[in-house]
Amino acid sequence: MKILQTVSVKQVLTETSKQKLLLRYSQNKQQLEKECDQLIFEMKKLERSRKYPSGGLKTQFDKEIDLRKEKMKLIEFQIEQLNILPIGSELQDQDFQALIEIKVGDNWDEIIKGKTVVVTDGIITEIRER
Repeated sequence: MKILQTVSVKQVLTETSKQKLLLRYSQNKQQLEKECDQLIFEMKKLERSRKYPSGGLKTQFDKEIDLRKEKMKLIEFQIEQLNILPIGSELQDQDFQALIEIKVGDNWDEIIKGKTVVVTDGIITEIRER
């Protein structure tokens, strides 16, 4: 019989992975800034056309802009935390579902503990029982 089990993936922080993460965070932040600028531009464009009532329109645009600004604050916090972490730290990366074969006689307590895959610079370096 086969069952689905969650497998946790942890990434070991190295200089290379730290630079990649910092780059990804800064790209995400730049994308959010572009989206905010685009939303402001669209809002002004629609206000000038006067086809829509401006009150509800402005509220909706402000809500979307605020949402993106909150995401930018979260990214800034993640960057700060990443700069604090020492090299060699393990970061929770992702969780995956894996198909696990079970059979009569297996130790259920060992099976339900799950597994953790440790990755260093894109290479699996360890598979642990949790």
